[in-house]
Amino acid sequence: MKAVIVGLGVQGKKRKIILNKNEFVYTVDPFNKEADFNSIKKIPLSLYDTVFICTPESEKLNLISFCLENKKHFLIEKPFPVLPLKQFNKLRSRIENSNQVCYVGYNTRFEPYIVKLKKFLKKKIIGRVYSCKIFYGNGTARLIKSSYWRDNGHGVIDDLFPHIFDLLHYFYENKIFNLNLSIKKHISFFYNKFENKTADNAVLNINKKKSFFSLEASYCSWKNSFYCEIIGNKGSLHLNSLSKWGKVILKFRKRIYPSGPPKEKVYCMKNKDITFKKEYNFFKKLILKKKINNLSKELWINQNLYTLKKKMN
Repeated sequence: MKAVIVGLGVQGKKRKIILNKNEFVYTVDPFNKEADFNSIKKIPLSLYDTVFICTPESEKLNLISFCLENKKHFLIEKPFPVLPLKQFNKLRSRIENSNQVCYVGYNTRFEPYIVKLKKFLKKKIIGRVYSCKIFYGNGTARLIKSSYWRDNGHGVIDDLFPHIFDLLHYFYENKIFNLNLSIKKHISFFYNKFENKTADNAVLNINKKKSFFSLEASYCSWKNSFYCEIIGNKGSLHLNSLSKWGKVILKFRKRIYPSGPPKEKVYCMKNKDITFKKEYNFFKKLILKKKINNLSKELWINQNLYTLKKKMN
C-alpha cells in the first residue's frame, strides 16, 4: 500500500500516525500549511494506490469520483455522503462495479469491549432483546461554535449519529435493516441547539415489534461519555465509556427468577486506543483480498441520516 491522506485535520492526523513509513506518501490540505500539497491532483498518480478521505462532507463526492476515475482504493471518514436515494444508488452502482475497495471508517466498532458485547449478543446470552439504549456525548459545543464549517450543517446528526447507526447494524446485522424512520408512528425525534447553530443534542426513539431503541448524541456532555445498555428477557449488558477516554467497564447481569438482584460479571479494561490501528489492518486485508464492495449498510445509514436531516429542515 502507498497512501495519500487528504484532509490534515484531527482525523487525518490520526490516520497518518498509524501508517508505516513505507506506506505513507503525502498529505493534502488546502488550508493546513503543514500539508505537503494543497491539491491531490498535484501528486503523480504513479506514487500511490490508496487515498484516505478525511475531509468535510462537501469535498467527499469529488474525491470519490477522483479515486474511481484513477483506480485508487479509498477509505472515507464517516459518514458516506448523505444523498437522495436515486443519487446514492447511482454512486453505489459505480463503486460496486469498480475494482477499487471502498471502506467507510467507523473505528468505534473495533473497540475491544464492543466486540465482546457483540459476541454476547450473538450467543443470545441475554435472550430476546427488549430494549437498547445508546448515548454518545462529548463536551465540544464551544469548539464547534468556533469552527465555521463545523457549526453549519446538522451537528451531531452528521458527526455522532453515524457511529450510533453503525453500532446498531454491527450488533443486529441485517435484522435491523427494516427499521423505517419515515414511519412517524414508530419513532419520535427531538433535537436542540443549546449553544450552537447546528444541533448539539438529539434524541431518537424507535419502537419496533416489541423492541425499543433509544439513541442520543450530544456535544453538551461536559465529561466525554459513551453508554450502551441492552436489556433482554434473560439478562442485560451494560457498557460504559470508550478506550480513548480511559477505563472501560462491561457488565453482564443474569436475570434471577422471579425477581431479585441479578448475578453480575464485571469486565474492566484500561488500554490505549487501538481502534484506528485495528481498522487500518482490516482495510488493508480488504485490499489484499480484493474484497468486492457491498454498500448495503451504507445505504441503510444514508437513508436514516437523510430522513433525520429532512425532519430538521
